[in-house]
Amino acid sequence: MKIKCIKTHLVRCDLKQPFGFSQWSYDHRCVLIVEVITDTGVSGWGECYGPAEVIQTAVEKFYSPKVIGMDPISTEMIWHHMWRASLDFARGGVMMAAMSGIDMALWDLKGKLLGLSVSELMGGRCRDTVPCYATGMYFQDMPEDVLLKVLVEEACVYSEQGFKAMKIKVGKNPEFDIKLIELMRKALPNTILAADSNHAYDLPEAINVAKALEDNDYIWFEEPLSPEHPAQFKQLQETTRVAIATGECEQTRFGFKKLLEQGGVQLVQADLAYCGGPSEALKIRTIASAQGLNMIPHVWGTQLNLAAATHFLATAYSEPGRAESKPLFLEYDRTENPLRDELYSVNVEVRNGSAIVPTGVGLGVEINENALKQFSINSTETK
Repeated sequence: MKIKCIKTHLVRCDLKQPFGFSQWSYDHRCVLIVEVITDTGVSGWGECYGPAEVIQTAVEKFYSPKVIGMDPISTEMIWHHMWRASLDFARGGVMMAAMSGIDMALWDLKGKLLGLSVSELMGGRCRDTVPCYATGMYFQDMPEDVLLKVLVEEACVYSEQGFKAMKIKVGKNPEFDIKLIELMRKALPNTILAADSNHAYDLPEAINVAKALEDNDYIWFEEPLSPEHPAQFKQLQETTRVAIATGECEQTRFGFKKLLEQGGVQLVQADLAYCGGPSEALKIRTIASAQGLNMIPHVWGTQLNLAAATHFLATAYSEPGRAESKPLFLEYDRTENPLRDELYSVNVEVRNGSAIVPTGVGLGVEINENALKQFSINSTETK
């Protein structure tokens, strides 16, 4: 059996309500979906995290011609074939995002060919459900006093839906952020809370915000500092009991090895659609485990990445082991996303704040071909 064809589907949708975070705002969503097809007609699907138009060119023009004709079961061999082909000039960035989508599609395809789910391919499920944390509370264009009220009301809705954990956005400005941190805890005294600044602060600001998070019993502080200054994570961690979480901007086992060697990072957050795909995510998890750290993936995009992360967490052992295992939460983005909610005929089911691990072959989610045509703005095919 051989890889006969690789297709890419650039899907896009406009949003009814734009939303923002510390770096910029979104008024639309755009994702690259990769389809790998064998000479027997079986397809595997993956997705890429990052600038879809640029990644599409990398998949179509560079990587696809190099893997056509290879054995789709040989995911490890294909990964290293792609890696070596671009090693001299693309050890990270959008090229690695392109590799990630192809690799994810190959895991989906291999599961279908072998009649196994991705979690079974990863070593077997430790659990049939994975607890989720709701990501939301993004900024909107309104006065700050009104925005504070709106964001707290949004979080209360998620609590009513059964989510026992959630992550808020900070990084607008420190004064606003600290007010939001305090109001969220007051409104949700029994909810597990985390905060994500998307690398908005310098070190003194991060220390100040971390103090507010500690005082209000937040579980982690995500991307508090720029990924360009990894040595500052250790400096920050030495001032606070709140766990420092990061990794969505990092890629490959080599990148994460360097990041974790700096110290300070307590929670690893690689994205399976960006870090190098499921193949590389398993290696990153091993590196983290060797340092006594847990990895919970960053999740953004469509059902494919959500399913990949669900399978990944279904196979995870928490560090350290104990009688009652530490929960490893799945990120469940609650912002408007038709590409996640309307593009698929079979989804990852989330019920009362927990994701049910798909038991179907491969990733266990299915794209609706009619919806794909509706959302697709550019498709390519490489044979």
